Amino acid sequence: MSAKEIACQVSYVPVQETGYFSKLVNDYVREDRDLSSFYAFEINDAGLKKAIAARKEFKTDRDLLHSVIKEQYEGLELSEAVTENLERLRTANTFTVCSAHQPNLMTGYLYFIYKIIHSVKLAKHLKALDTASDFVPVFYIGSEDNDFDELGHFRFAGKVFDWKTDQRGAVGMMTVDEPLARLIKELSALLGPSGVSEKQLRSTIAKAYQAGNSIARATRILINDLLGFLGVLVLDANDARLKRQFLPVIREEVLRPKAFEIVKQDSDRLNEVYKAQAFFRPINFFYLKDGLRERIELVHDEYVVLNSEIRFSPAEMAAEIEDHPERFSPNVILRGLYQESILPDIAFIGGGSEVAYWMQLKGLFQHYQVFYPAVVLRQSAVVLDQKTIETQEKAGLDDRTMFTHTAELVQELVSAEKDAAWSLSDYFATLENWKSELADKYAKLDKNLQGSVLSALAKAEAQFNILDKKINRSIKKGLELRVDRIQNFKDHAFPNDSLQERYETFLPHYLNYGQSFFEDLYQHTDPFGKQFLVLKYQNNDE
Repeated sequence: MSAKEIACQVSYVPVQETGYFSKLVNDYVREDRDLSSFYAFEINDAGLKKAIAARKEFKTDRDLLHSVIKEQYEGLELSEAVTENLERLRTANTFTVCSAHQPNLMTGYLYFIYKIIHSVKLAKHLKALDTASDFVPVFYIGSEDNDFDELGHFRFAGKVFDWKTDQRGAVGMMTVDEPLARLIKELSALLGPSGVSEKQLRSTIAKAYQAGNSIARATRILINDLLGFLGVLVLDANDARLKRQFLPVIREEVLRPKAFEIVKQDSDRLNEVYKAQAFFRPINFFYLKDGLRERIELVHDEYVVLNSEIRFSPAEMAAEIEDHPERFSPNVILRGLYQESILPDIAFIGGGSEVAYWMQLKGLFQHYQVFYPAVVLRQSAVVLDQKTIETQEKAGLDDRTMFTHTAELVQELVSAEKDAAWSLSDYFATLENWKSELADKYAKLDKNLQGSVLSALAKAEAQFNILDKKINRSIKKGLELRVDRIQNFKDHAFPNDSLQERYETFLPHYLNYGQSFFEDLYQHTDPFGKQFLVLKYQNNDE
């Protein structure tokens, strides 16, 4: 069935009502006062206007940024929207909205796409707030990340595709080799149904994962081919020229670290109410070189690169920083500081864990006099096809109750059935009354009898609990069809009782709905990220 024959319907659920976000994130979304000292701007029109005004006081080398991005796009066909946004970067009244993620194979998870599209939607919203300025969506590739176990696989059609390679170091710097080419061939054999979307996807994947392409470049090609029509710019900040702009921070944070104490203070305050997300160290840089990305530690007045033979004296380390700033890769604590040092950002869009660790960083930004952006919770979404919608209806779940975890849904169903006819609650209440009534009564006859009475009642209560479990199992068996429907729906919409966006890739949805899938996401994304989006694709019978 073509995308034109399918109608998209939407609904929204406040993120704090879904049960899938932490207390910190829920409080942040509702603008709780406990968090107000940990961020700079509220996520509403008034707060974003303040962010725009404040950002204009900070300088950015826009010409260098333009030059680096333009060079990184060399050899690719650019949409008119991308070309225009790239040129806009050079002007002083242009600002950016940034989302970021590591270069997962085949984008890894659905939220990878949601982040990027959200940056486009927020950029448009900011333009409406300040028509004299321009706002460009930028996707920052975390190409220096070396968590290969996380980045080197993806799921499609019920299969996990694992890349087996001998390459090491930063994943974005790895290249498409023979094992990855075989993996792409296996994927290609499963793509379908045939049609325009399938042909487009095959072409894009083949272009992206050509032999010899870096994973960062492959990711750029995927985004450019699929989302370039929205004007998204892709930046790989693993660039010597950009790192040199960050050199003063590298020098200080390796040779005379400040971040540890600053972030510790904010984290300790945060931990009084919440739980700090990010772990920080005395030195928050990795050493990046020739298939190597390992932490730097100071050991007995010598700088040691872990899991290697590389050592530096203080003087040698100072010289290495001056000569090769590109070899110093910030960890989670300093990556945001680097990002905001090179981009004219108004806002950063991140998931729940990203929002949480940004709450630890405000003091660090103030210390280095770097603009601390508006931090926006990214759009979350669940996508339901016709069959899943029908299962949802049969299971009796609406768009709010469907977020309830499976075990809780089943228990609620069993409890409702039991309360109607099979509940033991009255008998448990009677036992509870007997504990005091009988124990007191027979204690008057013989004090030793009080313990015997309580022991006998405890045994009776234990037997009633066993009976209660057997009743639950019998009710579940009688409700088997309804329980199966709940389980069937949850398996499709919430795999492993987790959010769909953290499990699936965009691939099946793009194959089913084509570019309309991205357009629908863009149209219905909440600029402020406070509403969980439910996208329903139903057959259009009209």
